[in-house]
Amino acid sequence: MSAQPKMDTAPKIPAEINARLRNLAHDLSNSIETIMQASYLLEQMKLDESARKWSELIDKAGRDCARINREIRDILRASAS
Repeated sequence: MSAQPKMDTAPKIPAEINARLRNLAHDLSNSIETIMQASYLLEQMKLDESARKWSELIDKAGRDCARINREIRDILRASAS
């Protein structure tokens, strides 16, 4: 069972706080995109095994961050309606 609140029963977030959080989530998306692009470029290089493992770790963490940020933005979007 998930601890995440259902979208239709999520408490309303005050508009000014919602707007600020959405701006922060947008800015975070830009930083995550930079990490993911750099990770992609690293994967195109000939790396030794150790460096390849670190590159894969960065890539996975970047994808996890992007997923979490999308979930946050979904909650904020649902709270604004």
